[in-house]
Amino acid sequence: MADWKDALLSVLPTIRVPRAGDRVHKDECAFSFHTPESECGLYVCMNSFLGFGRPYVERYYNKTGQRAFLHLKRTPKPVQKSDDSSSGTGDPPRKKPTRLAIGVEGGFDMTDEQCEYEEEVKLVILPEFLEVHRDELSGLPDMVRDRVSSAIDAILSADSASRKQEVQAWDGEVRQVSKHAFNLPQLEGVPRIPPCGWKCSVCDLRENLWLNLTDGSILCGRRYFDGSGGNNHAVHHYRETGYPLAVKLGTITPDGADVYSYDEDDMVLDPNLAEHLSHFGIDMMKMQKTDKTMTELEIDMNQRIGEWDLIQESGVQLQPLYGPGYTGIRNLGNSCYLNSTMQVIFNIPAFQRKYVDRMEQIFQKAPGDPTQDFNTQVAKLGHGLSSGEHSKPAAEKETDTADQKGMQDGIAPRMFKALVGKGHAEFSTNRQQDAQEFFLHFINMVERNCRSSSNPNEVFRFLVEEKIKCLVSQKVKYTQRVEYILQLPVPMEAALNKEELSIYEQSRLQAEQEHRPPPELVRARIPFSACLDAFAAPEQLDEFWSSALQAKSTALKTSSFASFPDYLVIQIKKFTFGLDWVPKKLDVSIDVPEELDLSQFRGGGLQADEEELQDVAPPLVTPDEPKAPVLDESVVTQLVEMGFPAEACRKAVYYTGNSGAEAAMTWVMSHMDDPDFAHPLVVSGVSAPVSVGGDPPPEEHVATIISMGFSHEQAVRALRATNNSLERAVDWIFSHIDDLDAEAAMDLSEGRSAAESVSESLPAAGPRVRDGTGRYELFAFISHMGTSTMCGHYVCHIKKEGRWVIYNDQKVCASEKPPKDLGYIYFYQRVQS
Repeated sequence: MADWKDALLSVLPTIRVPRAGDRVHKDECAFSFHTPESECGLYVCMNSFLGFGRPYVERYYNKTGQRAFLHLKRTPKPVQKSDDSSSGTGDPPRKKPTRLAIGVEGGFDMTDEQCEYEEEVKLVILPEFLEVHRDELSGLPDMVRDRVSSAIDAILSADSASRKQEVQAWDGEVRQVSKHAFNLPQLEGVPRIPPCGWKCSVCDLRENLWLNLTDGSILCGRRYFDGSGGNNHAVHHYRETGYPLAVKLGTITPDGADVYSYDEDDMVLDPNLAEHLSHFGIDMMKMQKTDKTMTELEIDMNQRIGEWDLIQESGVQLQPLYGPGYTGIRNLGNSCYLNSTMQVIFNIPAFQRKYVDRMEQIFQKAPGDPTQDFNTQVAKLGHGLSSGEHSKPAAEKETDTADQKGMQDGIAPRMFKALVGKGHAEFSTNRQQDAQEFFLHFINMVERNCRSSSNPNEVFRFLVEEKIKCLVSQKVKYTQRVEYILQLPVPMEAALNKEELSIYEQSRLQAEQEHRPPPELVRARIPFSACLDAFAAPEQLDEFWSSALQAKSTALKTSSFASFPDYLVIQIKKFTFGLDWVPKKLDVSIDVPEELDLSQFRGGGLQADEEELQDVAPPLVTPDEPKAPVLDESVVTQLVEMGFPAEACRKAVYYTGNSGAEAAMTWVMSHMDDPDFAHPLVVSGVSAPVSVGGDPPPEEHVATIISMGFSHEQAVRALRATNNSLERAVDWIFSHIDDLDAEAAMDLSEGRSAAESVSESLPAAGPRVRDGTGRYELFAFISHMGTSTMCGHYVCHIKKEGRWVIYNDQKVCASEKPPKDLGYIYFYQRVQS
């Protein structure tokens, strides 16, 4: 055995003990979805702590020379359940449900059987793959044995990189401790509360009851959107008394309870809950759960939505599909928005060619830490979906329901999700997200990483032509903007079943007043043609500055296509705001066609009988007007507190002339979809802030931006414009990309070298768009179930090999009745004539 001892001594200097800041990738291969549970296990480099499957560990050795690896192999074994019936204690209480993949298969289910593993650990030395078992280390000198053993123990005990990411992602979901928890006033002489038999002291309801922790009042909770719930007596009591905290009776257990702060308008934690309850004679340690938590109620309400069963095609035994292109994706905790979007993306040939067909070249060029390389992780995901390697039936359990049968092992894209969400306020969390917003976020990341190479985004990119006609001078102004998605409004006034809807609404209100279950849902049936007409309909502009009049005028703005993309993505704008600015979802059925001809919506540019408005900026109102706009900061603050970006709020106040919160809110609502919605306010004649005379941009920040395909001059300019903030500089440079490319092209035409400007391999100024006929056929759509984008579930349907297929996280099946009328985002491909 001298061979392995000599080899171990030769690699000893490279073996490290992971430190606090090291990421230990012991759950997943950096280049594939191999794990310790895979047939060949996982090899963890004992120097970089990167994990590799068997096909990639030799490649890593050849590239880096690292030879020492910890080989982890785990084999699942069933859990041996102990029979506790004789003890009289029964089953232990289950943990409270969370929003992890709410109510759907493939997510984290706290009631699932947990697996135990038989784990095999050994040290492997490349290139010979010499194996050293832990018990063999005893024959080594103490210093060598201790060093190797310490490294092995530290790797095994360290939280994996994926586990750390999950903890960080869920931090945003943890309820905050109430500011009233440590100084809550509690009145003396209050009655003792019995352990059961409660009712509302105002209306006698016996469900959804809340105990006010200041005066002991028991009152019913809020009424829900479907008419169920309470009669709002608890919140009315808060408005009268100001007593802030209430606990939901029936949810009190030794582990805690649902506590709501009316003052903070959120569910909160009360570390002193046991003490506060004892004030009313309630022993928290003896209480049992008898009512649903707020999270459980949210799940129930989501699943009562009629579209839930229709979109998932529940109640029908669907035929499971396996093999290349039919790979499911595990839900990583409300990641169904990502799963559905990426399934569709990798059914588009341009993305397959860019990332799957070129996977080997991408992996060869991967940096030292491939887990942080965008191209590597996208290629890894694309290959995982298309190869079929992980598209195999999952082991069935006795507890599986009919809907859970036919599920796959699938893939778990933890590295991809962590990388694309890194630094993003929403996508870095495990909260549910809007699939449309994620689609645009992913497209933006592709743009950033394809500056100097082929860009698959070109299949989505198109130009929208905007025509503005001054109604006084009759002159016109044409502009174009780049889009990746067509957002269609939902004109509710075009519903085909208005009488039926009116009867339903009357019945719903009557049922709510009489505290009866709501009637069967009736959806508004909206023609798809009405949505298209609403997009193309003229919009009146009352405050348009006419250069022909040198004054404000009324104008009409109309939108049309200046080009048609290879793949047209259409979002139905189902999510809107009510009169009270509360977000709501339009429950509509739209007759989306499988074949679509948009030729009539193509714009023609300036016509022979039209006269163009001169492009002249409006003058300053008065010569003494300050360069920086004076804004009503109280209105800005009010809008910011409602959750809107600060720069958008500044714009809203500026463009509505400081005319108050209501006007500013109206501006925000009508401009939320603008691509520069959250960009800084820039007033004509006022320069954007730059760090003149400040610290020079850090070279590493400059190098990062140059690596995206920009010139040194452009990188420095972006950093100076953003006070040397790398993240803001990247956003700035991509929001000014057209201007920078135009300047770069002008520089080249004036004889400047390519090194001083943008790379010669880049196209000429302006975005590259493909154009062709406006005839399309539907090939995929993403559907959403739930009352808002922040909860519920997403699935997608894709037409493959002449049939529709439903991708529902880990479940991939032939679709029986694809619910095309209930979709949220539709993907059309051009019909080749």
